[in-house]
Amino acid sequence: MKKNNNSVDNALPRNSAEIKTARVVRFAKTGGPEVLRIESLEVLPLRDDEVRIKVSAIGLNRAEAMWRSGNYIEEPVLPAKLGYDAAGIVQAVGKNVTGLAVGDKVGTIPAFSQNDYGVYGDLITVPRNAVIKSPDDLSFIEVAAIWNPFITSWSALIDIAELKSGQVVLITAASSSVGLAAIQVVNLAGGISVALTRNSDKKEQLLNAGAAFVIATSEQDVVEEVQKITSNNGADVVFDSVGGILFSSLLKSLARGGQIFLYGALSDDVTALPLLEVLNKVPVIRGHTVWDTTKDPVRVEKARQYIFKGIAAGALKPVVTKTFPFEDIVEAHRFLESNQQVGKIVVTV
Repeated sequence: MKKNNNSVDNALPRNSAEIKTARVVRFAKTGGPEVLRIESLEVLPLRDDEVRIKVSAIGLNRAEAMWRSGNYIEEPVLPAKLGYDAAGIVQAVGKNVTGLAVGDKVGTIPAFSQNDYGVYGDLITVPRNAVIKSPDDLSFIEVAAIWNPFITSWSALIDIAELKSGQVVLITAASSSVGLAAIQVVNLAGGISVALTRNSDKKEQLLNAGAAFVIATSEQDVVEEVQKITSNNGADVVFDSVGGILFSSLLKSLARGGQIFLYGALSDDVTALPLLEVLNKVPVIRGHTVWDTTKDPVRVEKARQYIFKGIAAGALKPVVTKTFPFEDIVEAHRFLESNQQVGKIVVTV
């Protein structure tokens, strides 16, 4: 088998000892996309509960840009790997791993700290609980675009909020991969999806993606528009990844006793808590992370069944806005932070 310092042969060996190095993205200091480097690293022996995957596609998430820049919920231990969502073929399994075999087509889910594992690479090692076997009719690019968006949306809106037909859901950063997944999840439940986006230039795309209504937050009065949509009843659920100054308007737009899920912090502004509005609305305000689900095997299985059933029925479909080759990982991260995308960015390996 041919190999050199910069690449790993695409053949799928039965014995992990055949592969000595892998190309891995790391950063030695926090900062902008330019701190990312592709390095050739030694492949370490597989632990008993780990799975080694030959990667074909990597899905990018905003969380990884925050991690890279040092603005995430945990501090990176440098030099740090990164990445949660990848798709590929199982190359080797640890001796305690069950339910997977060499040659299986799989995807990874966010079920680990990026200080422990990362999926930006051509050959990765992840824990067994972070791996889901994938249907053959899904492409690697589709598999890499599924898990973080749909598990995050399902766990908040279906598993916790128990969304019902006719209920109104406000979805911020609606053009993101999670936002688009949330629109689909709301629609599948029979709810009314209201997409919030900064400007109206993405309005048609969001309507085409299934949003019942679109509000441009920098051009329209959010509270006024929500009251029109809901006949002054307010929204039942808010699914927010932004925070900041928008939070006050979202709280005012909520029905009494409604639920707010805060699953991101895209805004650099302080997220103030208007006390009088809280007393008036008596809302349920929840901090929400994908780990609420991914570290619970029972909930992961429920999510897996829901997502694959929705995909098979055509009700759920990952939206990929653009792909980049692995060598252009820096440019891919620049595009990730440009706010131009409508959907998931995927890197092909």
